[in-house]
Amino acid sequence: MHELSLCHAIAGVVKPHAAGRHVDVVRVQVGALRQVVPDSLEFCWSLVCQHLDENVVDTALELELVPAEVCCRACGQRSKIVSRWSVCCPACASGDVEVLRGNEFLVTSVRCPRA
Repeated sequence: MHELSLCHAIAGVVKPHAAGRHVDVVRVQVGALRQVVPDSLEFCWSLVCQHLDENVVDTALELELVPAEVCCRACGQRSKIVSRWSVCCPACASGDVEVLRGNEFLVTSVRCPRA
């Protein structure tokens, strides 16, 4: 379950930004090609939060799921990829594609209440 190590990495990003303040919400972009199970990530986040410090206990994890998108070098078509197991062009079936979106794993915001 690599989601647990991903949650530790998220916590490593959040902690310095929180600067000792309580954190309400952490928003993370997760690309469809990252092979992350959203429910597992949320479960692991709750475990990690319980064992860090009081500033992240009960911190919500909001996920923005980013669909995969490619640009085909063979036909020039820009397409969203429906299957996470194939990144071939849906228009011409070429495997010569550039992945434009779908590889994201990024903490986009950390929300702390105002004092």
